[in-house]
Amino acid sequence: MMIGQTAEMELSGSRILLTGPTSQVGLPVTLALAAENDVIGIARFSDPVATARLEAAGVECIRADLIGGSLDDVPSDVDFVCNFAVTKIGRWDKDLAANAELIGRLISHCRTAKAVLHCSSTGVYAHRPGARFAEGDALGDNHAGMLPTYSISKIAGETVARFAASEFGVPTTIARLNVPYGDNGGFPLFHLEMILAGQPIPIHPDQPCVYNPIHETDVIASIPKLLDAASVPATTVNWGGDEEVSLEQWAAELGRLVDKPVEFATTESTVGGVAIDLTRKLELLGPSTVDWREGLRSMVANAHPELTLAG
Repeated sequence: MMIGQTAEMELSGSRILLTGPTSQVGLPVTLALAAENDVIGIARFSDPVATARLEAAGVECIRADLIGGSLDDVPSDVDFVCNFAVTKIGRWDKDLAANAELIGRLISHCRTAKAVLHCSSTGVYAHRPGARFAEGDALGDNHAGMLPTYSISKIAGETVARFAASEFGVPTTIARLNVPYGDNGGFPLFHLEMILAGQPIPIHPDQPCVYNPIHETDVIASIPKLLDAASVPATTVNWGGDEEVSLEQWAAELGRLVDKPVEFATTESTVGGVAIDLTRKLELLGPSTVDWREGLRSMVANAHPELTLAG
C-alpha cells in the first residue's frame, strides 16, 4: 500500500458515532470511515475550516460539550461507537471528565450499539526501563513528568469502559495506542519541528527510548478488526506498529532527511520509552504494513513540501 493512500475499509454501510473527529488520530480515521459509512462526529467544532472539511466528506457534525455536557442531541441509534476524544490540559476535573467519564456516558447512551472502540494509550503502563509491556502488566503514572493528569485519567477511562461494557452488555475494545504518526502529525513531527528550529529534543535518562510507532495508514486499517474484537467483558489490546524504533533512531532519520544536526537534552520531565508485546495485537489485528522510515519520509514531505529530502 502506498504511504498516504486511504486503507480499504472492510467496514461499510454502517452508522458510526465518533468522538474527537478533528484530532490527530481521529481526523484521518473519520475521513476514511466516511467514504463508506454514515459517520456522525461529535465535538466542540471550534475550527470552521476543520468542520467544513469533515462536512465536505459527508460527516454529520454535531456540536456537543464532551466534558460533562448533555448528549441529548446526539443520536443513540448507531451501529458502532469510536471514542478518540482526549484532553491533556492538566486540570483533573476536566481531564477525568473527558478521558474517563465520557466513555461511560457514551456506552450508556448508545447501549444498543454492536460494538464500541475506546482509544486508550500505552502511557497507562508503569515505567519500567527495557520492558516490553503486555496487556496484563502493571499500570502506573507513566506520563507524570510531562503530562501530570494523562496516565491516571486514561487508566480511569479504561476502568469506566470495562464497567460500562459489562453493566450495559455492550461489546467493547480498549485499544492502547502507542505512537501514532503520519501526515496529520504525531510525536515524530513534534521532534522534526524542533530539529528544524535548532532546538534540543528532550529525552528520558533511561535510554534507548524504544516505542512501536504506528502510521495512520495502519491505524485506519485496524479499525474494523478492533470493532470485530469487541467483547463483554471488554477486550484490551496493545495497538502499535510491528517495528521497535527508538526516539534516538527516528530523530536521527529525521535529521538525515532534512540535513540538520540533532541534539538531545536529557531530562526526567518527559516520557520514557514504551515498547509493547505484540502477541495479542498480531492475533487480533494482523501485521502492520508501513515501514517506519517510509512513514517518516511521507510525514516530512507532507509537512514541509518546500524541503528537498535526502535520498
